[in-house]
Amino acid sequence: MQNNHINYVEFPASKLEETKRFFRNVFERDFVDYGTEYSAFKNAGLDGGFFKSEKSSLTYYGSALVVLYSDDLDSLKMKIVEYGGVIVQDTFVFPGGKRFHFIDPSNNEFAVWSDK
Repeated sequence: MQNNHINYVEFPASKLEETKRFFRNVFERDFVDYGTEYSAFKNAGLDGGFFKSEKSSLTYYGSALVVLYSDDLDSLKMKIVEYGGVIVQDTFVFPGGKRFHFIDPSNNEFAVWSDK
């Protein structure tokens, strides 16, 4: 632990089991359940969890955007769609790389970028 550093992030999940399955299959996350309404993950660059909620995290509403890294955007994009995610902003180029945005099964928005 480092003093005054971000060390945990939590996301709402209206479809907790579907969301866990999605992140397990697409990003190879492991989960530890704490009751029926909370599940934590580790080793994702930053530890965190999903809590049962009908709300969602979308940049349209001012939410922070969590951006993941991949060295193969095209393959990851196909995997996201295969397991129930929705691409909401197709791959675009920016100085230093390229990225796309997707929505998970609980309607949370994430982005994935690559420098390749």
